[in-house]
Parts: sequence; C-alpha cells; structure tokens
Amino acid sequence: MNAPHIPMLPGFADPVDDGQRVFRALLDALARPGTVRQLPGLQVSLPRVPAPLHVAAGAVLLSLTDFETPLWLQSPGGELAAWLRFHCGAPLVAEPGEARFAVIDSPATMPPLSAFAQGEPEYPDRSATLIVQVAGFEPSGLRLRGPGIKAECCIGIAGLPAGFWRQRRDAQAHAPLGVDLLFVAEQAVLGLPRSTQVTQADEDKEN
Repeated sequence: MNAPHIPMLPGFADPVDDGQRVFRALLDALARPGTVRQLPGLQVSLPRVPAPLHVAAGAVLLSLTDFETPLWLQSPGGELAAWLRFHCGAPLVAEPGEARFAVIDSPATMPPLSAFAQGEPEYPDRSATLIVQVAGFEPSGLRLRGPGIKAECCIGIAGLPAGFWRQRRDAQAHAPLGVDLLFVAEQAVLGLPRSTQVTQADEDKEN
C-alpha cells in the first residue's frame, strides 16, 4: 500500500516582499547584537513550517539561502528537506564543515562550534552562520560588548548546552575567523556576530 501523500507546506505568501522584510530585520539583528527582534508579519506570511523548525528559523532560511549556499541540518527529515529544496534550492550537505548555513534544532546535542567552517585568513567571510533554535530569551545572564552595542547589553538565552560560551570564547582567539550566530525562538531572532564579546554574568556558572 502506498503511503498517503502529504501536501507540501507553502513558503512565504509573497516571496519577494516577505523575504525582503525578514532580510532587513536580520540585518538589524546582527547590527544590534543582543536585541531581540520579532520577525515581521509571520502569522500571515509564514504561519507554518515543517518540524522541527521554529517559524523564525524557516523565515531565516527562506530569506538567506539559495542554490549557492550549502546547508547542514541537524535533523534532516524528509518533509523538511523536500520543503527546503523546493522553496530555497539550497543543497544539503552531510558534514557541518561543508555548510555556509546550519540549522541546530537540538542545542544539547549539537556539534562543537569548531566543527563548522570558520573562514580562512584571506577570506574570513567563508565561514558558517548557525541558526540555533533555543527555548527563549531572558533579561539577564550574559553581558555583551562590541560593535553595535552602546557600552554593554544584558541578555539571556535559554536552552544552550553547558560549555557553549566557553567554546565561543576559545574561538574568538582566532578572530577574525569564527562563526556568526542567529538564535531563534518561535517568531523572534537575536543576532550574535563573531565580533561581539560575551561574558557570563556569573563566570562560574555555565549557561
């Protein structure tokens, strides 16, 4: 007996305009690290995406990826892979280090940050951007400093594994190499470019 056909979920209602709105919001999130941005109009433009994506993660992928951006999925399910191939055309890769973009849907079991492309000394932009799905954002726990931040910004990110911020501090020793991070929770996003300095509010406590 053949399996029942499951209709593919749609992408953006208006691919051009919706994609541009989300793209501008993502640029602002990366330009203002630590600021939680609600992605505009997703209730109408993208009400559903395949599991295990959050709606915000789906919007990020529709806005940033195409046939020239290799993509790694932590959970490459059939429905999700088919949806991405149809709406984005991004080639899926088997190894994290081959990807320009990566989707982390279970941070507790994610590969180390060093497993992803860090760029090259002559071409630091040849690095990966990680889209990390988290439990949510909190008012405190981390102190952020760097470009785009006046003095200091306080924020918390729930659902990351122990040792995550230590890994990132270690990676910053190799600047300007490294990965950029987009944390998503439901319909919100927080950008953390590699240039941002992150200190845990309690250095003895792993986030």
